[in-house]
Parts: sequence; C-alpha cells; structure tokens
Amino acid sequence: MDSLPDQLLWDILVRINKPVDRNSLSLTCKSLHRMEGEQREFLRVGCGLDTENEALTSLFKRFSNLKKVDIVYSGWMSKLGKQLDDCGLNILSKHCPSLTDLTLTSCTVITDMGLSHLAACSNLTVLKLVFTPRITSCGILSLAMGCKNLTTLHLISCVNVSSVEWLEYLGKANTLEDLLIKNCRAIGEGDLMKLGPRWQKLKRLQFEVDTNYRYMKVRDRLTVDRWQRQWIPCDNMEELSLVNCIISPGRGLACLFSECKALLKLHLDMCIGVRDCDIVSLVQTSSNLRSIYLRIPLDHSLPLSMNHPLRLTDESLKAIARWCSKLESVTISFSDGEFPAFSSFTPSEILNVVQTCPVRVLSLDHVYSFNDLGMEALCSAHFLETLELVRCQEVTDGGLQHVCHFPRLSVLKLSKCLGVTDDGLKPFIGLDKLALLSVEDCPQISSRGVQGAARSVSYRQDLTWMC
Repeated sequence: MDSLPDQLLWDILVRINKPVDRNSLSLTCKSLHRMEGEQREFLRVGCGLDTENEALTSLFKRFSNLKKVDIVYSGWMSKLGKQLDDCGLNILSKHCPSLTDLTLTSCTVITDMGLSHLAACSNLTVLKLVFTPRITSCGILSLAMGCKNLTTLHLISCVNVSSVEWLEYLGKANTLEDLLIKNCRAIGEGDLMKLGPRWQKLKRLQFEVDTNYRYMKVRDRLTVDRWQRQWIPCDNMEELSLVNCIISPGRGLACLFSECKALLKLHLDMCIGVRDCDIVSLVQTSSNLRSIYLRIPLDHSLPLSMNHPLRLTDESLKAIARWCSKLESVTISFSDGEFPAFSSFTPSEILNVVQTCPVRVLSLDHVYSFNDLGMEALCSAHFLETLELVRCQEVTDGGLQHVCHFPRLSVLKLSKCLGVTDDGLKPFIGLDKLALLSVEDCPQISSRGVQGAARSVSYRQDLTWMC
C-alpha cells in the first residue's frame, strides 16, 4: 500500500464513510494513517479519553483539520478516568485552527478559563454547551469577543450562566442566527431584550424555562416596560419555540408575534399569557407558516392581568384557517388534567383548519372533545397523510374504521387511547392502506391485533401511565 500514489490512496479514503472502517484501514500503512488524519473533519470523544497533555497533543495534531468536535461525558463516573479540562481545550484550540463547530456535554470540570482559550478559534461559528455547570457569563462573553463569526449558540442546563454583557455583545455583533436557551435558571424572558435591535439576522429562537423554577423567577418590570416601547426587527425569524414562558400582554416576547414575517415554524408549549390577538397578529404577518404546535396550559394561578383572557379560543383557529394557506403540520395538545368542559378549541374549528389548509400531519393530544364524528369528518381532509391520536378517549372502533376512507393517509399513530380495540384495526388487515401503524400503551389493543394492519408495524405496551 505504501507504494501506491498518494492521490490514489486519498481517493480510496474519500469513498469510505463509516468511521470504524476508516479507523481499520488507517492501521494498514503509514500513508493511509497520515491521510486519514488529514481528511478527518469530525471527532467525538468522551469517557475513556486519555487526557494527559502529550496524548491530547498527539491526538489533535493528527487530526489537525477538524471542523467539528463533540466532547461528551454523559454517564461519566470517576472510575472512567479524568475529564477533559481547561488545559485540554487550550491544546484543542492550538492544534485545530479549522474548528467551526464545538459541543461540550456534561463537561463538569471545564471553567471560564477553558472558554477563554477557545476564543483563539477565530473560525468557530457553532457552540453548544449542555450541562457545563462551572461556566458563567464571563466565559460566554470572552468567547463571543474572540469568535467574531459566532452564528449558533445553544445553552442547555447551564445553571450559572446569567444574562449580563454577553447577550448585549452578541446583539451588537449582529452575527447570531440560531439562539437556544433551555433550563438556564438565571435567564428570564425579559433578558432576551438585551439583544437590542439586532434581531435582524436571528432565524431561530428557542427559549425554554425550567418548569421547576417557573414560579421562582424574578421578573424585572422595568426591563419589560422598556421592551414594550422597543421595535424588534425579526424579519428573518423562521423558527420560534417558547416553552413554559410567561408572556405579558403587549410586552416582552409578545412583541415578536406581529414582526415575524418569514416565520415557518411556531412552537408554543405551556406558555401562559398567550392571547387570541397574539395568534391572529402572528398568522396575518406570517403568510408562509408551515408548522404550528400549541400545547395549552391548565395552570391559571400566575399573576397576570385578569382583563385579558388567558386561554386561546376558536378565534385563533379561525385566523389560522383563514391566513395560513401553506400550513402542513398541526399539533394541538392540552396539559394533564384537562376535561372536555375546559377545552379551548371546538372539534369543528380544528377540522376547519385541517380541511381548509393543506395539512399533511395532524397530532391531537388530550383533545377529549374529538370523537368519532371528528374522525368521519377527516375523510374530507384531502392532504392528510399522518394522523396521531394521543389520549383521545372519545375515539372508538367506529371512528377508527373511517381511516380506511381517508384519501391519502399512510401513517397512523395511536397512544394511550382507551376506546380503541383490536376490532377497530380488523378492516385494515390485508388492505395495504397504511404504510406505518404505531400503537403505544393502548390497553385494549394487543400485539396480535396489529399484525397485518400495515406494511410496517410498531407496538409497545406499558400501562403504568394508568396507575
């Protein structure tokens, strides 16, 4: 092999995609070993990594053209050896000048000093920190100041990161396109305003508050009042995801709803304070909306103004049906403990959305008011390809049998539905109607009952949810 031309060896390696095969091939000769190191652009390391300086230097020197590195210590225990520390990140930054994408997961010993070393990686555009408890705002700021081209920042369970200068700095830099903040206790909804008027390039915003700390957050009213008077230019926002957020009427995050002209995907999960007028304003502005996820909270105990209705109603669905001519995916869910009398949406308006818009995927969770008549009405949904029913207890075998008459449905998913049995699936056996049937935790459907009901079948039974 050593006698073959370098170009031929290079072409051989290019055609091998599996890392395990490339590793084996690199051991056959020195030339392949060297070239495999030069070609490698992605490396994932973690438990078992030799963290001695000489070993790390040798490792990163060999893979000097790395563009993406994942350092993952999920499930780490002390008996598995030492974790990569600040010194290790320094070695990484010195020997991998092409690094553009870095993920640190459960790296519990890395501190702000380590992030300051990464500031030397001038090409870094993507940084994802998942449970790095010793990192603070100072480390984020130092890295942002060094990495001028940072476009993606994900912070997940970074409990000691607060919103001080780093958000303001990223706002001034005007490079950020993808921001995800999840379960970071020290960062609240109002803190996002520190991005200032530099929302223009932001394409994706995902903000999730830790539900265990939702009631304990201190909210700066002055900050929220300032945001009320501030124009937020988010013309390029394509994805907006808010989870467990408190949305004050006309303030804070509510200001986004009337500005997202390019929005394609909306995800609102257990957000308290969202009103019909917010949804109406959003769908009138976002004519290209493709996906809507609405999970409605039951808890009304938070101190919001009682002059505004806290529950979305059919008015929102009417606006969606009228303005979202490109809508393809709809998910409607109610929180645990919901009863039919408290349902925000009527089945007729849910069906109106599906029948009016080109909806291909419909998921209903805890929508107790949806029944067999609703299933029959879905026969006129000409675009529907995937239907998911979760805890829709009013749907019975009679309603399930209408699926045979759905024009384009090929995927059916049932989960925790008490009213359906094996008898409801019998009409599908041998019909070749469904490409996929998924049944999970439905007590009256057996593994035998799903056999032959679709070309591909997935079955799971765990009834602990009923206890």
